[in-house]
Amino acid sequence: MSNFLAGTFDTVRKSALDAARRALPQRCELCASASGACIICKDCWRALPWLGRACSICALPTAAGELCGQCLAHPPAFDATIAAFAYAFPVDRLIHAFKYQGRLSLADWCADAILAAGIQAQSCLIALPLSEQRQRERGWNQAAEIARAIAAKTRIALLKAGVRRVRATPPQAALPWPERARNVRGAFACDVALDGATVAVIDDVMTTGATLAEFARTLKAAGAARVENWVVARTLP
Repeated sequence: MSNFLAGTFDTVRKSALDAARRALPQRCELCASASGACIICKDCWRALPWLGRACSICALPTAAGELCGQCLAHPPAFDATIAAFAYAFPVDRLIHAFKYQGRLSLADWCADAILAAGIQAQSCLIALPLSEQRQRERGWNQAAEIARAIAAKTRIALLKAGVRRVRATPPQAALPWPERARNVRGAFACDVALDGATVAVIDDVMTTGATLAEFARTLKAAGAARVENWVVARTLP
């Protein structure tokens, strides 16, 4: 019942936000031109750095969309990655505003971008957890806000309890790439049975994929059959 009520609340919340946007036409976040009910106008939306052909597992660009050599030689714990954009201007500025400046209205834009990148139905959505300390400092989990918006738009169930970050690690962005996998080892726990489930893990940016790989290992240990990453942007090497 609690999941039903939560889903109903998210649907009502989205409807109220949509009504407010229609009543109060917006200005584009990027060029300040009229954008109607959208946060980004159509011209700026088309001009964003959309990710082209890429490895289906890690979302790094490849010539014809084939698997990259790294994923062939050392397959990660996750099975696929859907990424809308390359992490480049102006997407990086938008995500920074959402993540660090409290622009929570951009969660809807993030969700729309992921859906536009092309997804398939999953058993459930799970937002990449933050540690309690990090969430207290920031005040919200950006991945959870995006996941809530996707759940409202797709009706895919959002798993909100039973997965957590059990170890507060130094921010990945502050570490050299080779150290990131070691930094997140054993950082997550899953207390729910995911027997045979196909799971989409929601996050804003994928850089090395070390955090998402560790989380995928945790979910598969709990019984998940397939784990996909759905991210807004992919950092390119």
